[in-house]
Amino acid sequence: MTVTVTEKWDSRKRSISADSATVTLEYLVDGTDEDNDAYNAVVSTSPESYVFDAQSRTLYRQTITLERVGENEWNAAVKYGIRKGQNPTESGAYDFDTGGGTTHITNSIATVNSYAASGTAPDFGNLIGVTNESVEGVDVTIPQYRFSETHDLSTTTVTAAYKLTLMGLTGCVNNGTFKGMAAGECLFLGASGSQQGEDDWSITYNFAAQPNATGLSVGSITGITKRGWDYLWVRYEDAEDTTAKRLVKKPIAAYVEQVYTYSDLSGLGI
Repeated sequence: MTVTVTEKWDSRKRSISADSATVTLEYLVDGTDEDNDAYNAVVSTSPESYVFDAQSRTLYRQTITLERVGENEWNAAVKYGIRKGQNPTESGAYDFDTGGGTTHITNSIATVNSYAASGTAPDFGNLIGVTNESVEGVDVTIPQYRFSETHDLSTTTVTAAYKLTLMGLTGCVNNGTFKGMAAGECLFLGASGSQQGEDDWSITYNFAAQPNATGLSVGSITGITKRGWDYLWVRYEDAEDTTAKRLVKKPIAAYVEQVYTYSDLSGLGI
């Protein structure tokens, strides 16, 4: 038996207030005694959105209510309303943390003092934790800005292709200006989303930011430029400290490595 869905002549019940608006469309469903078949027929027939001319805004389907009124007949009410995040005051949720990240350094800003058991302490040129074989260094806190944004997106936006886009951009650094940050400073850490029934998706986007740097120096090597998420490492070699008459480690070269893919984060759509 064919299932038919017909809008009632007295449909379109409206409710308007200063900050909300709803419309209920009422239908008669005929041709099935199965509630699932009736529900699916209403979903296929009723529009996903409704243009609310009174205030020039679009309302979105929120609930479908079924009431059986005959052997193969149902009354259906489809309610439309303003979705979460549609009002300017509900544009999203934002969190941030400037607690900083950590990095491993082998070169200090300055050697404040040095002491020797006898004679003169070797001059390691601000190197930290020098041993006969290597330079051990130390972990320090560096400027790092972590933030997250939660946005409500329609089911027509959060498609399978969009989810794959989120996956593909995870672990990527911006290749152009993004949210006020220069290229190379913002790392996309990934997103998580949830949906209740047919409601919009609520998606949280996570980021970390580190500033680009210029004019860095390691020992006698100066003028080093490093983008925020590039990695700096140093090659050391033995050299003689003629004053202390000892072999010391000296930096002979510095390397800046790209370790993240650079991509257009505008593909996130936020």
